[in-house]
Amino acid sequence: MEQTRSKPNSLRAVNNEMYSALGGRWYDADDDPVALLRAESRLRNPWVAKHVDDAFETRRCAVLDVGCGAGFLSNHLAGLGHRVTGLDASRESLEVAARHDATGTVRYDHGDALALPYADGAFDVVCAMDFLEHVEDPGRVIAEAARVLAPTGLFFFHTFNRNWLSWLVIIKGVEWFVKNTPLDMHVLHLFLRPSEVNRMCHERGLETQELLGSRPRLGRAFWQLLATGRVPSDFGFKFSKSTRLAFTGVARKRDVGFAR
Repeated sequence: MEQTRSKPNSLRAVNNEMYSALGGRWYDADDDPVALLRAESRLRNPWVAKHVDDAFETRRCAVLDVGCGAGFLSNHLAGLGHRVTGLDASRESLEVAARHDATGTVRYDHGDALALPYADGAFDVVCAMDFLEHVEDPGRVIAEAARVLAPTGLFFFHTFNRNWLSWLVIIKGVEWFVKNTPLDMHVLHLFLRPSEVNRMCHERGLETQELLGSRPRLGRAFWQLLATGRVPSDFGFKFSKSTRLAFTGVARKRDVGFAR
């Protein structure tokens, strides 16, 4: 699809089509920002799994991964025995996800996060990782997540803060230093402040339990990335107290009904 630079950044559309073109590069490319997604998932996947274990103990949960992409989180949780459904708007990404499902148990559905094709209260856990900044109506995504969550269920999210520093690091820094970064992979006006996500959650009966910042680990792999434009296999992220760049959170659904 032809790209244009004629619009100011505040009016630009995010480029979600890029994910359908990745194919096998989802899992093996080091010259593409998808390698950063893999590195992020190596940090977040165990964190999500631990929260689920702490909340539900030995129970194997019904999990919905909204905007699941190529299944980094879905396949990880399925490998731990959970009953996982992954939903995405990209059929091509879902095909890659299914090929990498070692358990053969994940249900991968093509669908719309703004109108989830599932019954109220159908899931114990709903995840929206690296997704809220890719839609024009994140509040509706959160509303749908809350609708399909059972009472006391958990909602996990990860997204980027909206400020000049995140524009410099998350948008421009990736464009400058990572090879093959497509135009408009992220756009600043779709980034969300933590207070906005907390408010959207609260309005739908979801109360935030934990909110963590994250940033790249500094070291040899980081400097190698800057020098070569390729993401080393040992490039990593770490949680931090600051949410200035990115933040990861978990919210629990209240027992009582929530506002519609």
